Amino acid sequence: MKLFLDSANLQDVEESLARGFISGVTTNPSLLSKEPKANFFGHVDRIVELLEASGRPVSLSVEVFASKPDEMIAQALEIRERIPYQHLAIKIPIGWGELRAVDALARRGIAVNCTCMFTEEQAILAANAGARYVSIFMCRLKDIGGDPAKVIANTRQILDRGRHSAEIIVGSIRSQSDILEAHLAGGHIVTAGYKILEGTAVHPQTDKSVQGFLKDFEAWIS
Repeated sequence: MKLFLDSANLQDVEESLARGFISGVTTNPSLLSKEPKANFFGHVDRIVELLEASGRPVSLSVEVFASKPDEMIAQALEIRERIPYQHLAIKIPIGWGELRAVDALARRGIAVNCTCMFTEEQAILAANAGARYVSIFMCRLKDIGGDPAKVIANTRQILDRGRHSAEIIVGSIRSQSDILEAHLAGGHIVTAGYKILEGTAVHPQTDKSVQGFLKDFEAWIS
């Protein structure tokens, strides 16, 4: 069971790394657009510096922002050249033309996170094309009446039967309960925003219990 942080915010990354529970960071153009304007490569370099400083093999997914397969390949190669981070994965959205980019990058030994998936069929196409990760969007699938738990479970079963090395990343997480649901359904990895991950450590009964312990101890020691 692995947790990734879905954020391009440097403080989010630093705070999460300091707590030792994340195995990766996922970013996308929308997340980057929420940060103060900066040079794209410069910002990603700063994320990489934080990951390297942690001393752990933390995965980083960076998404292309080109729209045509040939441009995606060229952009992915540029990202890989300019950001020589050992644990870098390039995010490519699923699509018929985009599968050509997934295959081309995988053949070059580049880890690909094929993203924006809603069906088992999409995930299997990407895995067969060589994707290291297949990213299923949980709550966006719920928004259209889909059953993401079933899609995740079916995909996991198919990957395991076919002995694929691809891992399922479950994204589009909106609550703490989504994290549990995604893992129980068979997701290898769940990626979620900082506030959601932070909230998983909190429970009213935890606070009440700890306060009770301290109160009892204070009465005893005084």
